[in-house]
Amino acid sequence: MIYVGAKTGRDGIHGATMASAEFSDETESKRPTVQVGDPFTGKLLMEACLELMASDSVLSIQDMGAAGLTSSSVEMASKGGLGMEIDLDLVPAREENMSAYELMLSESQERMLMVLKPDATETARAIFNKWDLDFMPIGRVTETGRLILLKDGGTACDIPIGPLVDDAPEYDRPHGDAPTRKQLASSDITNDAPITNMLKTMLGHVDLASRRWIYEQYDSQVMADTIAGPGGDAALVRVHGSKRGLAMSTDCTPRYVEADPKMGGAQAVAEAYRNLSAIGATPLAITNNLNFGNPEKPEIMTQLVESVLGMGDAARQLDTPVVSGNVSLYNETDGKAIQPCPVIGMVGVIENVDDAVGNCFVAADQDIFVIGQSDKADDGWLGASIYQQHHGDDGIYAPPPLDLVAEQKTGSFVRQQILGGGISAAHDIADGGLAVAIAEMAMRSGFGAEIAVPKTGNLHGWAFGEDQARFVVTTADSQALIAAAKEAGIEITKLGMVSDQGELKFGDNDTISIADLNAVFEGCIPALMAG
Repeated sequence: MIYVGAKTGRDGIHGATMASAEFSDETESKRPTVQVGDPFTGKLLMEACLELMASDSVLSIQDMGAAGLTSSSVEMASKGGLGMEIDLDLVPAREENMSAYELMLSESQERMLMVLKPDATETARAIFNKWDLDFMPIGRVTETGRLILLKDGGTACDIPIGPLVDDAPEYDRPHGDAPTRKQLASSDITNDAPITNMLKTMLGHVDLASRRWIYEQYDSQVMADTIAGPGGDAALVRVHGSKRGLAMSTDCTPRYVEADPKMGGAQAVAEAYRNLSAIGATPLAITNNLNFGNPEKPEIMTQLVESVLGMGDAARQLDTPVVSGNVSLYNETDGKAIQPCPVIGMVGVIENVDDAVGNCFVAADQDIFVIGQSDKADDGWLGASIYQQHHGDDGIYAPPPLDLVAEQKTGSFVRQQILGGGISAAHDIADGGLAVAIAEMAMRSGFGAEIAVPKTGNLHGWAFGEDQARFVVTTADSQALIAAAKEAGIEITKLGMVSDQGELKFGDNDTISIADLNAVFEGCIPALMAG
């Protein structure tokens, strides 16, 4: 057993359990549980591991994540049906007098545990010395099925591995059915204000404002393979030295999960699916990050159970298996839980990054369409929407319904049209609805748009309803796109046209400049941070 990477410290001890603990005004003492990361050392470790793997020297390798050396060692041994003996006096430590308990549970970052072929030790040592990283044989694999820890000349631990892994106890805490929420009629909360007035207010709120202040603090262009960086529907990174690209997105709408946990869990998968489809990538798989309050409370356990069931339904329908995940529970402060937040990370692939499109207009005079059907026709679905949060009451209402078959059908159609050159830009309709999607495409491009508004129905519901399985797209060949949609049985509606006037125009008398929208959109979070 070889330990490689950075030295072990006391940072991160109980990090995993801290991530599942209730907070209060007395929580300051938990600061040492937060891991101290070093991205530069992390990069060195990745390069050294890749070089070692290329030499065909590695039999098994695992990172030291939650619970540190404990999880990596016992999981590795369990998967092989074997045991593990570790001499903790050999573990590289950056602090003195660390106990066996601390060494095993530290979650210090940039560390790996590996098993090498018997004749590969010196090859591996030379590689890690070259990258200036610790390399230390700390133990051996055994056939005992037990974890044995040696410390200070004695045995600090000798226990069976099974109860720590596959034979660990499983909880089935009390839970019930999620409450049924009533629908919210659009007419109950909408008014006669111009669309642009509402749009400006919403884009200037933290719920929808630009995250540029955050993401510009990080270098997203390392190695110059970033094709689509922050701010789009999905990130796209070229596989170095090729045209192939990996697309990634993370999604969750906590207010949907709070209103309907099963639908909300499924919607997180569906929205990630739409985001990858909107750039032309084929979704492949997901990871989940389940963030909830105290599961010992039946209502919280219900949220957890139902959202996982919903995620499973969506993953099966959209053919995106769950390949990994983590959990953070007991997220409460003074007894008040966070909104349920089962985050989905999805990865996909596109064979040629040159075929990808973005979520910004690309040329004036191109036609703008909406692909997919609203569930409430011209009314729009405003329950559990951003619009309701800003302009309605604070009740919890039914979120927009989710049709996973429609999600798959519209997503596949959009991908096919992007890869075939029939769509020049695409953006999924999510938070804030149709008007927000159009505004975001305009702000990212500098082009404006002239949008026809419906003559009947609820105007704000049409503009801000968050009906699912829909995309805003542009095309230079409207007839071909309409014909393809008709053949595929996809609902398609023309909205208007991209303009070079630098303004958004809804109907004849409702206009706002892109510059005005951009000012509130980009200014919100910097102002909050400065204040």
